[in-house]
Amino acid sequence: MDLESVKRYLEKDEAGNGATVDSIPYKFFEPFIVQGITVDVVEPGRVVCTMKVPDRLLNTGNFLHGGATATLVDVMGSAAIATLGAPRTGVSVEINVSYLDAAYAGEEIEIESKALRVGKAVAVVSVELRKKKTGKIIAQGRHTKYLAVSSKM
Repeated sequence: MDLESVKRYLEKDEAGNGATVDSIPYKFFEPFIVQGITVDVVEPGRVVCTMKVPDRLLNTGNFLHGGATATLVDVMGSAAIATLGAPRTGVSVEINVSYLDAAYAGEEIEIESKALRVGKAVAVVSVELRKKKTGKIIAQGRHTKYLAVSSKM
């Protein structure tokens, strides 16, 4: 791809060469990713969910997009933190995702998140995405979040 084509692809001009992001409703992103999740287990420090991979989350290779996977690590990790009574689930300090296999449209996946540590200021979670049918790991993520410390004033 030449440089000008790359530029056009990224800019998605208003002449119809792409969708306008400004027209997307506020706080659209997370619900777009997690719509269709079924919660199977919720216990202190652990959440297990399943979902069928929807077409809207596919990349150009027709499998689960890496950005959608990273968002699932973020959101599901936050859910595990919330199960331990944290007043807020914090903001990301670091997120790491290892992509190990692909998940395709209609394939059922299982997402398990575990709180490894939830302290006063920092929480660390582990999230694993697996193929429900075989148990084969699709991705493993680790997420560190800063939990806003309440002011004593």
